[in-house]
Amino acid sequence: MAQPAQDYDVVIYGGTPAGIISGVAAAREGVSVIMIEPTKWIGGMVTGGLTKSDIGNSATIGGYAKEFFTRAAVAYPDKYMWYAEPQANMAAYQAMVREARVEVVHGQRIKSVQREGKRILELTLQDGRSFRGKMFIDATYEGDLMARAGVSYIVGRESRDQYGEPLAGFMPMPVRLRTDEVMASTCACVGGTGPHYIHGTPCKISARDEQGNLIFGVTEGKGDPGSADKLTQSYNFRVVVTQRKDILVPFPKPQHYDASRYELLLRLIKAYPQVRFARLFHLCEVANGKFDLNAQGLFSTDYPGGNVGYPDGDYAARDRIWQDHVDYIQGMLWFLEHDERVPQALRDETKDWGLCRDEFTDNNYWPYALYVREARRMIGEYVMVQNDCQRATKKPDSVGMGSFVIDCHIVQRIVTPEGFVTDEGSFQDAPARPYQIPYRSLVPKKTECENLLVPVCLSASHIAYCSLRMEPVYMALGQASGVAASMAIRNSQSVQAIEVTALQNKLRAQKAVLELHLPNVIEATSLPGIVLDDEDATFTGDWTASSYGNPIDGASRHDQNSGKGAKSARFELKVPKAGKYEVRLAYTAAPNRASNVPVTIEHTGGSSKATVNQKLKPAIDSHFATMGVYLFEPKKEAVVTVANQGTDGYVAVDAVQLVPVD
Repeated sequence: MAQPAQDYDVVIYGGTPAGIISGVAAAREGVSVIMIEPTKWIGGMVTGGLTKSDIGNSATIGGYAKEFFTRAAVAYPDKYMWYAEPQANMAAYQAMVREARVEVVHGQRIKSVQREGKRILELTLQDGRSFRGKMFIDATYEGDLMARAGVSYIVGRESRDQYGEPLAGFMPMPVRLRTDEVMASTCACVGGTGPHYIHGTPCKISARDEQGNLIFGVTEGKGDPGSADKLTQSYNFRVVVTQRKDILVPFPKPQHYDASRYELLLRLIKAYPQVRFARLFHLCEVANGKFDLNAQGLFSTDYPGGNVGYPDGDYAARDRIWQDHVDYIQGMLWFLEHDERVPQALRDETKDWGLCRDEFTDNNYWPYALYVREARRMIGEYVMVQNDCQRATKKPDSVGMGSFVIDCHIVQRIVTPEGFVTDEGSFQDAPARPYQIPYRSLVPKKTECENLLVPVCLSASHIAYCSLRMEPVYMALGQASGVAASMAIRNSQSVQAIEVTALQNKLRAQKAVLELHLPNVIEATSLPGIVLDDEDATFTGDWTASSYGNPIDGASRHDQNSGKGAKSARFELKVPKAGKYEVRLAYTAAPNRASNVPVTIEHTGGSSKATVNQKLKPAIDSHFATMGVYLFEPKKEAVVTVANQGTDGYVAVDAVQLVPVD
């Protein structure tokens, strides 16, 4: 016998950080709220393992998200403001939910959705309970309520041409050669001097076994560069680990262990027999001697290909994929500690680490949440794309901000035509400026649904989502969704029809950050002459984005002091009329920069060369160094190329400026 539906003003599906903050925001506005969480635990990734939050520019975080982080870190030193222990994060969320009197249902998945016209009437759970609401919020990582409500969405990657995104689509990555010294060094997060991350394939590794078959985890990876597909970036568990003997729990052997799954890892280790544990994994310190263990490099806790079928999969398929990820990651740690083919030093180092006895105590000390970095994405009133994160950063209907780099983990490992392994679809060096997120990206098309808000699986391309997909951003959008839902209820309006200015005023009163004035950032468009930022240059080789030194438009790039002779940055500029122009190069000076950076200028009279000492601060406005005065004509582009051949330090590239000379 069907149970009568329970009535609430706002029904939230998903007790993620976005769901919690949206529930708190709506309840503080005086409406009744029910939050339904499919698992046994609220808090999503923030209570489920992701303790080293990717915050980007912390000045973009305000409102109820900032309140949460402040509460969670109240007992810690200032350096842990954003990086509390999972148990502290859970306590802070539970307190906020309790104080706001948000009702919570745990451990129930959605079964069906009842609609009438363009509105959702109620949702029914697998246990038969139904909840009727005036407004609904889908705060899940998967977008299950959105999908069942018939709202348009996409799974996978758009083509490069669909939205004009240079980073979009199928993208095989080059082999990034690493020295033994780099691979044996310690990650900066655990106190070493190495780079923050080591990404990509570090050497040539055969993709096939003795019979010619592809080894586990490697696919053919067929596709044209920039083409669309149904794949998403890989998932993992953010494992919380420690070396504290008083709370250390040895890494467990998984339910289903198969050493053959780690053949690629073994080949990587054989190529770099001195490789350290902290090079295979990205270890970042959080409070009380604990570390957030994340993926980095070709073979780590990311499981490329393991999530195929998850976003649109039924619950049984998702459960299988979830358990497969548990087995895969636990098996990897077990392999490193116990397999005799692994060098003894690495086995001993792995043994020094373990799970934390005082975290996830009701889940065998294993993190609660699978890191679903990307699943469904709504196609709503406005689709955010790469340009919205880098150039068109201002929006009149801003309800929150993002700032993290455009960061995509490995989509798949593929075999090159030469028979070697390389990663595909991964990049972590595409800069993003602090950008505004429009309210239109949180709402479906009005023709599809009038009473649903989507703060997690929001309307964005794959590339834009690679920056948007950060928990502080989700929380900011959750706050906007909760307040917007309460306004729509009070004014008997659709979510698309609310007065956005009034919503923005409420959010600002709640200390949300909707715009960010960065007085020290110089925008390329504000400079005289013709300016081309590094974002519009053509790069050869692997360059890394950086915000060091207040660069033009907030980001620049450097050559990692590697691949000497194989990297360059080419700037192509058009002049409006013939004449003499002073050529200027912008870079950020530093003691570790090269003193002999070669620059080539192609002009009407031919080609000229200059050398820049980037250890010295640029003489022009502390940003630009002159490369000389040259004649240019509209019929031929001015080309400025910065190379790294023979350089004796890091080569930095920010922008090129042409200034007319009378």
